[in-house]
Amino acid sequence: MTPLRQSELRERITILGDVNSASFVPWIRRHADKLGLSQDFFHADANRIELEVVGPVELIDMLEMGCSLGPIDVWVDEIQRRIVEPPTYAAERHLT
Repeated sequence: MTPLRQSELRERITILGDVNSASFVPWIRRHADKLGLSQDFFHADANRIELEVVGPVELIDMLEMGCSLGPIDVWVDEIQRRIVEPPTYAAERHLT
């Protein structure tokens, strides 16, 4: 995962539902790449996908919207997001 720039967030995203499609993780990767978001996947099974993404909050919002609509062969019930590293951390890192 790349280091944060000042306007970026690192968020943990958990996608819940019928997400068993083998195409969904590559679909998420492809869309995150198009948005310029770096991502690391930590878990993927029939009911849950967990990943961390880094980028501007507006682009993370776009990825969330895309995942909620998703490909036709998955059903997303819920998407949970948690900030892992707040944006002020990147600015503070450069002050020390």
